[in-house]
Amino acid sequence: MAALDSQNTLLGETTCGSLLQQLQQIWDEVGESDAERDKMLLQLEQECLDVYKRKVDHAVKSRAHLLQSLADGQVELHSLMSALGEKTYVGIPDNTSGTIKEQLSAIAPTLEQLWKQKDERIKEFSDVQSQIQNDMCQITGTIEKVGSPVVDESDLSLKKLDEFQAKLQELQKEKSDRLHKVLEFVSTVHDLCAVLRMDFFSTVTEVHPSLDDSIGVQSKSISNDTLSQLAKTVLALEEDKEQRLHKLQELAKQLIDLWNLMDTSEEERSLFDHVTCNVSASVDEVTIPGALALDLIEQAEVEVERLDQLKASRMKEIAFKRQAELEEIYVHAHVEIDSEAARERIMALIDSGDVEPAELLDDMDNQIVKAKEEALSRKDILDKVEKWMSACEEESWLEDYNRDDNRYNASRGAHLNLKRAEKARILVNKIPALVESLVAKTRAWEEERGVSFTYDGVPLLAMLDEYAMLRNDREEEKRRMKDQKKFHEQTNAAEQETAFTARPSPARPVGTKKAVGSRANGANGTPNRRLSLNAHQNGSRSINKDGRRESMRAAAPLKEDAGSCISGSEPLPSTP
Repeated sequence: MAALDSQNTLLGETTCGSLLQQLQQIWDEVGESDAERDKMLLQLEQECLDVYKRKVDHAVKSRAHLLQSLADGQVELHSLMSALGEKTYVGIPDNTSGTIKEQLSAIAPTLEQLWKQKDERIKEFSDVQSQIQNDMCQITGTIEKVGSPVVDESDLSLKKLDEFQAKLQELQKEKSDRLHKVLEFVSTVHDLCAVLRMDFFSTVTEVHPSLDDSIGVQSKSISNDTLSQLAKTVLALEEDKEQRLHKLQELAKQLIDLWNLMDTSEEERSLFDHVTCNVSASVDEVTIPGALALDLIEQAEVEVERLDQLKASRMKEIAFKRQAELEEIYVHAHVEIDSEAARERIMALIDSGDVEPAELLDDMDNQIVKAKEEALSRKDILDKVEKWMSACEEESWLEDYNRDDNRYNASRGAHLNLKRAEKARILVNKIPALVESLVAKTRAWEEERGVSFTYDGVPLLAMLDEYAMLRNDREEEKRRMKDQKKFHEQTNAAEQETAFTARPSPARPVGTKKAVGSRANGANGTPNRRLSLNAHQNGSRSINKDGRRESMRAAAPLKEDAGSCISGSEPLPSTP
């Protein structure tokens, strides 16, 4: 470097010297004076000095500019590191030795790398802040277009970036939660609209157009206003659902009451199963599409109105049907009631309009329930009465059988009659115990209820007492006829003994056969009047023919026939 400067200096001196020689020659030729020559040389030196000064000043300025650039670079370096949050950087040179240009060249790559890193960091901040801004707009429901977010370049540290990213994650989680809520609300609105048979599309798009099913999930509005409107819509639909269900349940109850009132067939009732199936359901249990549609409710209203108008015309028919059911229960229970008076009372109540049809039928249903309870309480006694009457029938048949002189002949069916007679005798022997048990049960029943037990209007105890007296009279008559028979046999035997003293006949006395035959006509030869127990049996059997039984008071003449006897029958045990 020093050699190069020496060479340049030498070259400069050589050039200046040759030029000065040329100038001297010119001056010699011209004849310039020494003063002029000194003046011109002085001027020349001054001009050279000015050139050097200018060069030096330029060099000073250039050095100052480089120093400033170096200082600015170092300041920028520290500023970038501070903005990026870097305390140390690998690319920064450790020493500050060397020329200014060398120092500038040393920090230039670092500055370039930091600027590149800063641009990348700014882009990251811008992206994160843009997402945050978009999420905030979706949450707040801001429709106006907002500008790009302003990045604070004074703090581009990773810590600050992490804060923004954490905030973005919170917003994204909130967005996800809000979207989940929106989808739940939309699903609820869909289900409610299906049950109520309403237009789901118009209902949900009225809240926000983005809630249409054709729009993607991520594009749906999740703003506070949308959530609030959806909540209000769901609440309004649920209230509408509850009101419709309440109205439909009231109509269903009215339908059921009217059906029960008019004994509507199951086939007609099945037409409104879609109405009555929810009569006791809660609001949450009704999920079938169209279950609470307005046209369904209107249909139920029309049917209720139709049945309500039909109710008045069919009320008499229904009431008489209930009355017939009540009479049937009493007939089978052998309880006598005034059917004509009851029917006239029903007609009067319906025509007057003083009582509601439902109340009238409820009253009749209560009567039917009480009648069934009374029939149930009488069942045990009635069963024994049937057994008693059946035994009396067998007793009557046995009397007729015993009077038949040909009963032992080998005729067709004689063996069957013989078997029946054996069973009849066993059954007849049980009559006293059966009557005694029946009397005890009847008295216990009357004591418990404080009323008389009647059988088709006749007190049962009176019937049993009358039967016992008639049975005792018959037994007395039997004993009297038996003694009379014995007396006749003894008289006939004495007469025969007197007539055939020499040789008694081995044949059977004719008087015996006559005596047996005379039993059918009674002791005094008059026609026998048989105990008319058949009146009891015929009276009880007539129930199944006309539904009503004639009064057992017809049995009263039985006492007048007590003088008759049953000749030829087996002895019957006396009533206690």
